[in-house]
Amino acid sequence: MGKVLLGLCFVVLIGLPFALHRERVQEGRRLVVITPHVQQIQEEFAHAFSRWHQRHYGEPVFVDYRQPGGTSEIIRQLRAQFLAAAARGRIDPDTLAMEPGTVGEDVMFGGGTYDHGRLKAGISATIDGREVRIPMSVPPDPLFPPEQLREWFGDEPHIVGRTPLYDPEQYWIGTALSSFGIVFNRRRLEDLGLDEPRSFEDLTDPRYQREIALADPRQSGSITTTFESILDNYGWDRGWRILRAMSANTRYFTNRSTKPPLDVAMGEAAAGLAIDFYGRSQSQAVMREGETPQTSRVGYVDPAGSVSIDPDPASIIRGGPDPELARRFLEFLLTEEAQALWQFHARTGPAGAQNPAGESGEPMGPERYELRRMPIRRSLYERYFDSFVDQVRPYEIASSVPSRGWRSSIGIMMGAFGIDSHEELRRAWSAYQRARQDGASDRTREMERLLFAFPEGARVEALWDELFGDAMARDGTPLREKAAPAFQDFTPETYRAVRSTWRDDQVASRLAIIYGRIFRENYGRVVDLARASPVP
Repeated sequence: MGKVLLGLCFVVLIGLPFALHRERVQEGRRLVVITPHVQQIQEEFAHAFSRWHQRHYGEPVFVDYRQPGGTSEIIRQLRAQFLAAAARGRIDPDTLAMEPGTVGEDVMFGGGTYDHGRLKAGISATIDGREVRIPMSVPPDPLFPPEQLREWFGDEPHIVGRTPLYDPEQYWIGTALSSFGIVFNRRRLEDLGLDEPRSFEDLTDPRYQREIALADPRQSGSITTTFESILDNYGWDRGWRILRAMSANTRYFTNRSTKPPLDVAMGEAAAGLAIDFYGRSQSQAVMREGETPQTSRVGYVDPAGSVSIDPDPASIIRGGPDPELARRFLEFLLTEEAQALWQFHARTGPAGAQNPAGESGEPMGPERYELRRMPIRRSLYERYFDSFVDQVRPYEIASSVPSRGWRSSIGIMMGAFGIDSHEELRRAWSAYQRARQDGASDRTREMERLLFAFPEGARVEALWDELFGDAMARDGTPLREKAAPAFQDFTPETYRAVRSTWRDDQVASRLAIIYGRIFRENYGRVVDLARASPVP
């Protein structure tokens, strides 16, 4: 009973500030924002935007947040709304015009450039017998002029590392910068005899077995970006080996990217991959008086030379209730007042009282929560860097390695070799590590080959014929014809052809089953080799 009461008290204490905020500003004009952002970000930006809008337009704003889940869930929900609107004839097939309020949300705030690119790419729908491509986002009307973009983003090129800060047609505008690194528990590492990780490759050390916490890339856009960065920076062979070995060391795969940092902080795992905000927030949450980020129980590191920096955009949703207010929200997000929310100290604390003043004459920065994200405006680093909580310059540490275009393989391949076959992978990894202790041999080299092998085309084709030989597509054609490009070895050279088969959900779901079976067969052979020649 006591635990139940404690839990209820916790919920009340956490939820009360947000409930009070909603009561305080509901009388204002309403902006509906769909977001993956945590409540602390929602709270600070809702307050600040309402104050800014009151000063500039004479009325407060009630920000009505919708948070169905992560970015994948958000995209799915928006797709469903647009498909329903198309089915009801609410979208003009010639102009793609939609009446305001056709879709329930005004803005998508947060997520990576990949997901906002998916908004721009939109959906395919049949309207009046015609196949039409409908973007789910829309540029601001009017567009932000070049001089405004220069004020926000500085002199060109407007990029961080290799990534643009905004869509050239303004379908999305970057509002903050996100890095993707390693969160770790210093006490747990000491117990394991491990140094603090400095690279992603460090997490492949077999001493990390059952000590890594990861999110499922099929559920989390942020972790997919991290895995993509590993592939881009390390290349095909080395990158995939790192992802396979890291998966073998993994304690679990979760559908929530917020869980690994929490478990690392609690000592349930030694390390995990996390977006910078989650890692730094956990470091701050457990920090004792007199400690620093360098001595706190929880640390966070952006691996030097391979860190991916991605803009965190906002997009105006096509057919949302209030496109004018949505444009104003994007404009606000790029003001110095809004940018200061990301990295300044909370104004309720002693350090926050020294924050530089903004246009209102009051100190800038968040009211209560130190958000510890990286602003996107270069001018803040030039003028206010000494006021930042974290002394990080993202434009200097971002990897400039271009994308290799392998992102779309991460979900299906990691799902097959690391998540759906997790127990088999862990057994094979343990057997391989035990065999290695006896030194290199033909046996260990074969175990290593099998452990890191990708599906061979001939085996994929044979299993397709065995399992799905007579399967038909919805249009009545044999699915085998659509799957045929996948009947070749999975290599950088064949990647695009194989990937093309995954665009058909009927083919992709069957190939995922086949890939999983092949990986499990290989892992089983690794274990059999270990048993056939046991290490003394």
